[in-house]
Amino acid sequence: MLNPSIGVLIQNSESRYKLVLDVAKKARSIAKEAQDNGQVIIEKPVTLAMDEMAKEVTEQE
Repeated sequence: MLNPSIGVLIQNSESRYKLVLDVAKKARSIAKEAQDNGQVIIEKPVTLAMDEMAKEVTEQE
């Protein structure tokens, strides 16, 4: 998925501020997991987190 829109992402969040916090938390988790496993991630953790959250929203529909 390429650049999910904020309209899709905000469906599971109470506000834009909460969305930013959720994406940052998930991105830190992705980065830490990759570091712990010795993996090299090509995409930025924030992009991966946003894609993952958008996928969760579309699966719920």
